[in-house]
This record gives sequence, structure tokens and C-alpha cells, in this order.
Amino acid sequence: MTGPVSAAPSVSPDAVAAARHLARWLGLAATPTFAMMALLTAMLGDGPADTLCSAGQGSLLGGMVPMYLLMSAFHAAAWLRLIAEWRGAAA
Repeated sequence: MTGPVSAAPSVSPDAVAAARHLARWLGLAATPTFAMMALLTAMLGDGPADTLCSAGQGSLLGGMVPMYLLMSAFHAAAWLRLIAEWRGAAA
């Protein structure tokens, strides 16, 4: 299987490095963004989107707040990698 650099030989290595750097920062932005969305949705109450996205009435996993919290947890891997790098550099 070929990598993205060999599949697009006209792309400079600097552009590839810049794209990876941008993707890393976007990955870091996802966790706090979803956490903030969960907080705002919980504070503002139920809206039309919450009733559309609920799995069932009375379900603990129904609604937008649990979905945003799960998305925040799933995207936390970027933060865990960053913390591991910081701890590795400090040691």
C-alpha cells in the first residue's frame, strides 16, 4: 500500500508536514468543543434537535448531551497522546 506522499509526488514534504500539524491541532480542538456543546445543550434545555436525536423516551443515552459527551470522550485520544509526549519529554 502506498502512502499519501508517494501517491502525490507533486506535493512537497513541507506541505505534508503542515497538513499533519494542522490535523493534529484540529484533533485537539474536538474534545473541548464537544464538551462545551454538551454543557451548553444541558444548560439551555431540551430543544427540537434533542427530541429528534433521542434513542427513546427516558433512556439514559438518549438526547444530545450524552452524544456530545461520548464524542468528547472518543476524541480524547489526541489529548492523551499529547500528555504522553509531555511526560516523555520531561523524563
